[in-house]
Amino acid sequence: MKNNQNTMVSTISPFNLFIAPLQPSNLLSKILFFTFGSCFGIILTFQLKNISFNFRFDEFSLCTTTPNDTYMPPVPTHNTPKLKDFINPSLVMHQMNDQELMWRASMVPKVPNYPFARIPKVAFMFLTRGPVLLSPLWELFFKGHDGLFNIYVHSSDSSYNWTQPKYSVFYGRKIPSKAVQWGKVNMIEAERRLLANALLDFSNQRFVLLSESCIPLFNFSTIYTYIMNSTQSYVESYDLMGPVGRGRYNRKMYPTIKLHEWRKGSQWFEMDRHLALEVISDTTYFPIFQKYCNGSCYADEHYLPTFVSKKVGAKNSRRTLTFVDWSKGGSHPARYTRNDVTIQFLEKLRSANHCEYNGRQNQTCFLFARKFTPHAMDRLLRFAPKIMQFTP
Repeated sequence: MKNNQNTMVSTISPFNLFIAPLQPSNLLSKILFFTFGSCFGIILTFQLKNISFNFRFDEFSLCTTTPNDTYMPPVPTHNTPKLKDFINPSLVMHQMNDQELMWRASMVPKVPNYPFARIPKVAFMFLTRGPVLLSPLWELFFKGHDGLFNIYVHSSDSSYNWTQPKYSVFYGRKIPSKAVQWGKVNMIEAERRLLANALLDFSNQRFVLLSESCIPLFNFSTIYTYIMNSTQSYVESYDLMGPVGRGRYNRKMYPTIKLHEWRKGSQWFEMDRHLALEVISDTTYFPIFQKYCNGSCYADEHYLPTFVSKKVGAKNSRRTLTFVDWSKGGSHPARYTRNDVTIQFLEKLRSANHCEYNGRQNQTCFLFARKFTPHAMDRLLRFAPKIMQFTP
């Protein structure tokens, strides 16, 4: 009997509970089952609706989100580059090597209209061994003309500790420099390095190469006007027969450079931005000079005269703006000491010349002169500001 009862209990299914006759013995089971099923159904329905709602909300959010609605963390404004940082860099020191520098400096905007107020500047580039020895005179020359010039100093002697006070126009103007030997190709490399650094500033429109022994012969306004209004560049270039002219030509340069194209001239130049870009972008002629202009070739006297003659022709005046006295002979020009500096001497350098300027004859031919020693400083500071009418 007990076995039969167990069998009956085990064979009762949920379905049998509903079809079994209503008896007191199974009423409680039906009530409990119904209550459990109802609770389970309510809980399951709520969970399914919640999952469906969240899924549809997420799906809707993904489909309707736009770039403007996407959260972006705020950008710190104090380090954000501005246009002026690109067109007018305040610092001249950088980590670029020469290849990277030339590539960066060779960039030219294609849009002709500038999106900023542009004041053309003259880049004064000093190629020196150490400091600019005559800097006190140049300080007077530049005084009162901020915004019209930029200064760049290439010092080949890295061991020389040249410090300038913060109020000096030369403060922080030394570019990344390398060693330079007189008459070697690395002299041209230094000149190209100066040009490239100056080209990084889009306001620089004219470029003057000077040495630590150069002085200005006129005040800033006169020199700025002369250079800015010129229709030509000033790279001395002439054909010279004999051992110090065509005699320095290396036949291995042929056919890139032919003998009749070989030119000689002073390394102290002035040029416009277009020509400066051509010089630092030259990958045809400069490698030839690097490879074949060695020893007694003296690349600084031949590379630019030859390159400019081939590249721009009549757009170059073929003369220099820097006076140098070679009358005493030898491989170096005359040096001027304290006793050489007189009022008459300075006036002679300023006016005793005849040349062509913008197609007309002109008596102002040289704007700068060299070589002046530091011993001439006291007399230069005494006479030059008055004669040249520097800004007081």
